[in-house]
Amino acid sequence: MEMHQIRYFLALSEALSFSRAAEQCHVSQPSLTQAIKKLEEELGGALFTRERGQVRLTELGVTVRPNLELVYNQVQQAKTNANHYLKLEKTPLRIGVMVTVGPLCLAPFLAHFKREFPGVEVELHEGGLAELLKRLEGGALDVLVAAPLEEPGDGYLTVPLYSEPYVVIFHPGHRFEMQKTIRLVDMSGEAYVDRLSCELRDTVMAVCEEKKVELYATYRSEREDWVQGMVVARMGVAFMPEFSIVVDGLAHRPLVEPQVSRLVRAIALAGNAEPGVKALLNEAAQWRWLP
Repeated sequence: MEMHQIRYFLALSEALSFSRAAEQCHVSQPSLTQAIKKLEEELGGALFTRERGQVRLTELGVTVRPNLELVYNQVQQAKTNANHYLKLEKTPLRIGVMVTVGPLCLAPFLAHFKREFPGVEVELHEGGLAELLKRLEGGALDVLVAAPLEEPGDGYLTVPLYSEPYVVIFHPGHRFEMQKTIRLVDMSGEAYVDRLSCELRDTVMAVCEEKKVELYATYRSEREDWVQGMVVARMGVAFMPEFSIVVDGLAHRPLVEPQVSRLVRAIALAGNAEPGVKALLNEAAQWRWLP
């Protein structure tokens, strides 16, 4: 059974005239008649009768018409969906964002991407790096924006986005407000709000132990907004990637001795040829991430 046979059948069942149906389908009447004959042979019976110059559906024709309409409509919808997809119209794009990556750099880029590709429907999903990588490999996500400590393996395609320094955040009026920079040793003895989701947490803690820096963790949280809120509430100070600061009322200074930074990357599976993914990675590679 060929799709053009179904199309001719549906046209004839509406027009009830071989000549009008052929005209609607932009084919010759003999071609339409031959296609209907082959369809009847395949289905095992006549689909139309001709009585006194009138064309009518047989009982078999009436029976199969809903099924053939369904098949035809589904194929047309599939073609429409494919066309939208290839033209980046109504194309879903699921982006996983590591929970410690803030919106200050990412949001302007996504706004630009939406202007360039208005048909792409972006979904953002937060999570830890291990969880996001697992979802990417399983097909639940298309792209990640993350800051892994090491370059992902050969199975991934990565685009470096921006390097982000770590700063020390504190409430206004804190003694750190008088300093231009803050050394790690300056923080010894300070009340400290511990960011449990920080990918560099173990590294910083190891440096503190090596340099005999005593940090008293008064509070701990996996949520970046809660950490910042507790700092504003004078519960302690914290280390924070500079572009992750989103809570009003915070002051911050660069962390030096040692300087700490991370590289934020866009990550996709190697060989992913999805149009939305390719468009996002291409735009990300050209975007000016930092002023």
